[in-house]
Amino acid sequence: MKTHTDNKAGNYKRLVIVSNRLPIYLEKTNEKYEIRQGSGGLVTALAPVLRNRGGLWIGCSLSTDFENFDSLFRDAQKNIGYNLKPVVLTSEEIKKYYYGFANEIIWPLFHDLQSRCNFDPDYWTTYQEVNKKFAHVVFQNTKKDDYIWVHDYHLMNIAQELKTLESSQKIGFFLHIPFPPLDIFLKLPWRLELLRALLEFDLIGFQTMRDRRNFIQCVRTLIKDVAIFGKGQVITIQSRDRKIKVGSFPISIDYKFFSEQTETKEVADCAWYIHENIGDRQIILGVDRLDYTKGILERLKAFEKALIKYPDLKGKVIFIQIVVPSRVDIPEYQLLRTEIEQMVGNINGRFTKYGWVPVQYIFRSINRYELIAHYRTAEIALITPLKDGMNLVAKEYCACSKENGVVILSEFAGASAQLQKGAIMVNPYDVETIADALYHGYTMPKQERQIRMKKLRQGIKRHDIFWWVESYIQAAFTEKLYNFPVLEDYDFATPAKSLNDMET
Repeated sequence: MKTHTDNKAGNYKRLVIVSNRLPIYLEKTNEKYEIRQGSGGLVTALAPVLRNRGGLWIGCSLSTDFENFDSLFRDAQKNIGYNLKPVVLTSEEIKKYYYGFANEIIWPLFHDLQSRCNFDPDYWTTYQEVNKKFAHVVFQNTKKDDYIWVHDYHLMNIAQELKTLESSQKIGFFLHIPFPPLDIFLKLPWRLELLRALLEFDLIGFQTMRDRRNFIQCVRTLIKDVAIFGKGQVITIQSRDRKIKVGSFPISIDYKFFSEQTETKEVADCAWYIHENIGDRQIILGVDRLDYTKGILERLKAFEKALIKYPDLKGKVIFIQIVVPSRVDIPEYQLLRTEIEQMVGNINGRFTKYGWVPVQYIFRSINRYELIAHYRTAEIALITPLKDGMNLVAKEYCACSKENGVVILSEFAGASAQLQKGAIMVNPYDVETIADALYHGYTMPKQERQIRMKKLRQGIKRHDIFWWVESYIQAAFTEKLYNFPVLEDYDFATPAKSLNDMET
């Protein structure tokens, strides 16, 4: 599918992206602030569409304490080629809407970790107020023939708020995190209000068929007088006098960019340095943001179990765990960091011998070249979140990896549905099985490695981030989806385990 830049699928004149954050961020250097452009997959995919059609991106910066923002902001718009509109939030709003409702309620609940939720009623009140504030900014800065595309769990009420303002534009929503099953969703005190708000969108997109099925089950149970019909990747909900499309659209990466970056001098130099320090050993790589959903502690336990169960791994492998700082001011995340570092210290203290330290732990942000160099040099990627909407690290690793790289992937990552035929699939809570998978990856014959990785790379290349944008926009404006693959759920019963399961 070609990159969506010409609006063949729809009749909108301008695409308006609405997300919690703008595609720029502030960086303080030499005691002053400078605006930097974001480099994530969403920005990469949507920037060409926005530039080509005079697009608009609406979001907040989550900062209120810097000077001269207006002039910096105007300069940023000139450089990126599309318009930006900030939503200004107070410190109290950021505290209760972002750190509160979004990250103390929705984030843990939607990741099936309801015991970590803090159902503070003030959070819900502020969440509604902030969504209303976003809606007013959207309403004041859009026209009738704009298409409004809202992103993620921070802004699930926007469509409802826009309807109260008598907005007439088409408006879509995409959830980047998982949607929980009914028994988990029912724990939310504002479950009915949230579902009704979501049903005010014209198109609701999820990462996987499982997420879509969970949402449909919640709608059937909690909303009266709805009819659900259709089949395939996009189905329809009839609610009162409205029809809402609901589909599965697995997000991806800019495969071409990552693949080409592996050949740059900067990456090659960094990869050489990594090799020089590692020696003739296989690298097991973990890359995660600091978060309790990523399964880092369980992963370390599994690596320790592998060293005990398979002594011949000692001195032959090195586990590099990169943890990118996140929410470091929150006590729960501070505790998680402490637990990780204590476990790394325990493993290294127990198994280190002259010339070999089993775990290399990196707690900092790393630049793009360093990240890609680690992808390129690692023989095994250990990606075991307890639950994840998609997990793009798995796809980035495949795009940058050698042809004989091995992916060990959690069954509960959204990427499992697409990558299950080439990856070694594991239950992230089962440290014994992960230990076996590590040894399987270490001893896997070269032919099997190559067949698995070839299959993974082909799928990711075919269904990249630009395909994702195109398929969503196409679903928003047409009844029939072209060039859309038959997507499947992860098959818990028969995931690929051996070379016999692979197609050559």
